[in-house]
Amino acid sequence: MQNNVPRIFIFILSALIFVLFAAAPVIAKNGPPDFVDLAKKLKPTVVNISTEKKAKAQKRMQRPNNSPFGNDPFQDFFDRFFEDQRPQNFAQRSLGSGFIISDDGYVLTNNHVVHGADEIKVKLDDGREFKCELKGADAKLDIALIKIMTKGDFQVAKLGDSDLIEVGEWVMAIGNPFGLAETVTAGIISAKGRVIGSGPYDDYLQTDASINPGNSGGPLFNSNGEVIGINTAIVAGGQGIGFAIPVNMAKTVLPQLRDKGKVTRGWLGVSIQPVTKELAESFGLAGEKGALVSEVLPDSPAEKGGIKAGDVIVSFDGKDIKEMNDLPRIVAATPEGKKVLLILFREGKEETLSILVEKLKDGSEDSSASDPDRLGLAVRQLTKELAASLKLKESSGVVITEVRRDTPAHNAGLQRGDIVREINGKKIATVDDYEKALAERKKDELLRILVRHGQSSRYLVLKID
Repeated sequence: MQNNVPRIFIFILSALIFVLFAAAPVIAKNGPPDFVDLAKKLKPTVVNISTEKKAKAQKRMQRPNNSPFGNDPFQDFFDRFFEDQRPQNFAQRSLGSGFIISDDGYVLTNNHVVHGADEIKVKLDDGREFKCELKGADAKLDIALIKIMTKGDFQVAKLGDSDLIEVGEWVMAIGNPFGLAETVTAGIISAKGRVIGSGPYDDYLQTDASINPGNSGGPLFNSNGEVIGINTAIVAGGQGIGFAIPVNMAKTVLPQLRDKGKVTRGWLGVSIQPVTKELAESFGLAGEKGALVSEVLPDSPAEKGGIKAGDVIVSFDGKDIKEMNDLPRIVAATPEGKKVLLILFREGKEETLSILVEKLKDGSEDSSASDPDRLGLAVRQLTKELAASLKLKESSGVVITEVRRDTPAHNAGLQRGDIVREINGKKIATVDDYEKALAERKKDELLRILVRHGQSSRYLVLKID
């Protein structure tokens, strides 16, 4: 018995050593990367973007600030891109960031960094400066592809897989905040799948790596030095709250931007809403998953394929619809003319339908959303998630998600977060109601809009030239 004691001791010690060595790679993986080495390798792939736009001064009306949560944080961020100087004739200048994605000089950035620019220049970390031309842009995803017009020796940033990034992983941002070139900040991924009300394809990565005006369009790197996000927005005055477009979303449209200069998307033709716990129970669903169809548009692929209001779509083209916002992104990325299988729950049973995806036309949008129109407004069907992101108590109706500067809507005092109740006496409950009301407007007719913001409602009149 005494002879067995050393053997048992040796066995236990050997097992402990094995466990420690086996755990070592995990410990190394979760530890912070060598940011010094990463910064040296990656800074040459990041560019400082400066733009100039010639414009005439317009009398600017002060937008009233009666928001219950102060200034609109996201609008404030975008406003800071342009210098607030208004001589008779002036040049709007903005600064942003971007990163080189090909050795022939293609650069990826945000659309709002270069939108409307008459001149675009990039400056590399070695001091070289080049003129660029806009090759393609997608306002819905807020990305743009520009190209350096001079041949050169360019270092390329490797595009990673943003689907693999996990909450808590280390990330590093490189950009030009406030014009301070080649600034490096680090942090972690704070959340995934954030919806901030910027459009129908919201799916942002949230990070606490410092992002400021001028970082827009710059890369968010993982610990392997791969781009997993495009830094896009911040909450003004917030600490550690920045948002980046997942690079996988950009990769799906890059070929179209390069070849056509614009993006063509698939169209299903439904209005959808999230599946709440109560709705899931009423439909006999196991869990709050899928996208609930609240409306099927006439003569749409959905109607032709047999989709009905009340159906809960749980899979599209082999991809699971875990939540409502998954469906618009997946449909949009589906090529026109492709026949896909769609799985849904109807009256407690699972059914499979075959749907022929059509091209998304201008002004159409699955999930009931719109782009900025002649008024300078973008609206969206209000959901619980969108209401939470906008800090609204109401969760139904049509909400304004964007107000562009120096437009009829901006000059009238409309704000992001306003809920549209009426247009010229017509009740507005859906985005379709909103678009019909605008289409029925007579030429030179004033628009009387009733909106609600916070606890108060007010009428505003818009004049369209």
